[in-house]
Amino acid sequence: MLHEFFATGVYRVRAAAETYETTSPSMDISKASNFERFVFDLLGHDQEHVRDLFGRQLAETGEFDLSETAEFASIPERYGFVSGTSSHADRVRTIREVSDTYGVVIDPHTADGVVVARGLVGAEPMIVLETALPVKFASTIVEAIGVEPHRPARFDGLEGLPRRVTVLTGGVEQLKGIIEGAS
Repeated sequence: MLHEFFATGVYRVRAAAETYETTSPSMDISKASNFERFVFDLLGHDQEHVRDLFGRQLAETGEFDLSETAEFASIPERYGFVSGTSSHADRVRTIREVSDTYGVVIDPHTADGVVVARGLVGAEPMIVLETALPVKFASTIVEAIGVEPHRPARFDGLEGLPRRVTVLTGGVEQLKGIIEGAS
């Protein structure tokens, strides 16, 4: 969804049927929770314009289009943002290649960044930052390199710790009550 915006200027919220679970779950979003802040900055802190985009236009049409604006055209220069896509096969292959070449095991989200960076690399250096510990995605790591990722000692016994879960059956009003009680 964010790649679509950065490639086309169109921001379109996805329905559940259009949001797929992948081995890179932080990329499996249908509505970007912090995106409104970026658009607010992009549009020079124009509250009314942002309110129109996220309030009226998204509510009425499920999307908005900034493709013809000077602000959208300025994104690469102003922010240095570029985007791309990565498939499961891309990320598994990249985890394997980075492990084989550098002896470093990377997580699926970082692998997505490496895949996109490799496709965009040019005259300027490209830096990809690790985003999560590989142990969080053990099954994907095993698929890629055939071994369990290193598990830091601080996670030993994690599965045995008590869970604190509140099942909400009363809908929004129950949630509001819990939030108000925590204030």
